[in-house]
Amino acid sequence: MDNNSKIFVAGHNGLVGSAIIRNLKSKHYENIYWVRRQNCDLTNKIQVDTYFEQAKPEYVFLAAAKVGGIGGNSTYPAEFIYENLMIQTNIIDAAYRNGVKKLVFLGSSCIYPKMAKQPITEDALMTGPLEPTNDAYATAKIAGIKMCQAYRQQYGFNAISLMPTNLYGPNDNFDINTGHVLPSLMAKFHGSLEKSKHWVVKLWGDGSPMREFLHVDDLAEACIKCMQDYDEPEPINVGTGEDVTIKELAETIVDVVGYKNYYEWDTSKPNGTPRKVLNVDKMKSLGWEPKIGLREGIESTYAWYKENADV
Repeated sequence: MDNNSKIFVAGHNGLVGSAIIRNLKSKHYENIYWVRRQNCDLTNKIQVDTYFEQAKPEYVFLAAAKVGGIGGNSTYPAEFIYENLMIQTNIIDAAYRNGVKKLVFLGSSCIYPKMAKQPITEDALMTGPLEPTNDAYATAKIAGIKMCQAYRQQYGFNAISLMPTNLYGPNDNFDINTGHVLPSLMAKFHGSLEKSKHWVVKLWGDGSPMREFLHVDDLAEACIKCMQDYDEPEPINVGTGEDVTIKELAETIVDVVGYKNYYEWDTSKPNGTPRKVLNVDKMKSLGWEPKIGLREGIESTYAWYKENADV
């Protein structure tokens, strides 16, 4: 992939897609393509086929997906499995049939078993039951990995799969009901800044689960690195290799936001997987390292949120 290659980023408005485009532009790639939903519904095979036949991209970053936290996944499992299966199936197939040279598929660390040995290595895939609160989404992502492998095996199609850890950053979903834990906590505390001193913010679970967080700009750098240098059928993890408790995360966000009132944990709500941190030795062996620390990343994300989100 060089600076004149035709590059298609599926999911350009989302957290990951927008970060990939920012990174590509910073590296002076000239021919970056994306498509708006009103012009091409990625869940519609006919529309996707037509787009690829006309645009003829050479390289594809498949970052389009329906994503959400425990609340969204638990409430809308049918939408999560259907939309993700349709998007990735249509794009992977159309990419192969229209001569795409290489495709990067973005999965998720939730593909791994709930009780996988920590830190999680890539070979843990499909060695145990999934976390029930997001198994529909995870199943779709596993299908995407297997589809990339099948098209590589049968057709020689160069499709690779990246498994990022929990992501955050600009253009995230800050909805307090459907967003992932970090942006939804940020929105909860920010939205409660002007409440009376008797106001209490309620948080899901007991704060004990441990999670790893990666700024999306670090992931974007990894995506371009893998497009250039990784060509194996096995998925590759992308993360920091370090984790914190949700309680520690909440305390950091409270400090950054400047929230002064009370908050408490609602233990009637699920915790999700007790611990999830990735082994990222394979990714680091390519010469990639995350650069943005968690506190620094939360501060920059909050600054973006205050300036851009509808609050």
